[in-house]
Amino acid sequence: MQWLPISQQRYTLAEGPFLDAQDQTLYWADIVGRLACRLGPEGYRQWQLAEPVSAFIPTQRGDALVTLASGVYRLDLNSTEADLERFCVADATPDNRANEARCDARGRLWLGTMQNNIAEDGSDLPITRRSGGLFRIDPDGSVTQLLSDQGIVNTLLWSEAGDRVICGDTLDESLYTHDVADDGRLLERRTWAGPHPRGVPDGSAMDAEGYVWNARWGGHCLLRFAPDGCLDRIIELPVSHPTSCVFGGPDLTRLYVTSARPGKSAAELDGAVLMADVGIAGKPCTRFAG
Repeated sequence: MQWLPISQQRYTLAEGPFLDAQDQTLYWADIVGRLACRLGPEGYRQWQLAEPVSAFIPTQRGDALVTLASGVYRLDLNSTEADLERFCVADATPDNRANEARCDARGRLWLGTMQNNIAEDGSDLPITRRSGGLFRIDPDGSVTQLLSDQGIVNTLLWSEAGDRVICGDTLDESLYTHDVADDGRLLERRTWAGPHPRGVPDGSAMDAEGYVWNARWGGHCLLRFAPDGCLDRIIELPVSHPTSCVFGGPDLTRLYVTSARPGKSAAELDGAVLMADVGIAGKPCTRFAG
């Protein structure tokens, strides 16, 4: 596979890629840089925010959601400055921040949170508690807490029927699976893919065959897991800290990978958003239904 950066720009902590198939536009965030970024047929745009932002997701209404520590906000995509309107507060725990966020097939936003590990100057803060949670935000803005006592929530992927979710915890170095009850509760978790020597699990994408492509923080690679959680292959990357990935392109065979730039030790492509044709079709993203 030939991995190429989509631009010359490098980000401190690019995350949360979302490919909107409707207009072939890629959305992502730079958490530490406090940027909401978009690249589409009309070119590149970015919005500077006042807080770390973990996800940037378009909505059926025509604006977008951004997930910040102080809440989930609507962003007017026609504004030149970051014109925000608070939509809801999912996690009111002091010193927590938003992390992983994806929409399920019904267009509901699932948001994972964690103890804030980013200082005002962008430097790292230690994680000393498991105060994160997993929340579901419905189109009307109502919030349901699904999990508590989480470390770093990463990866949110659903089965075709929506009755099972794969959700990782980077502190545990593991990906878990939960059955989803008829009333929306998550049932007892089971380990789906445990620790691996090539980094720790970050964000993921699912292909049309039900295989999971998991970005490995610190591992210079993606791991592709079979539907039963067994390792299928290792995909080497030219970045040290990939953070997440998403399928796109007209036939959904392009894989976009976000990455981080680890300070002075950064290599040439660290912090880039990469793209390659992987020859396997992926599942499309779903806009927020509100």
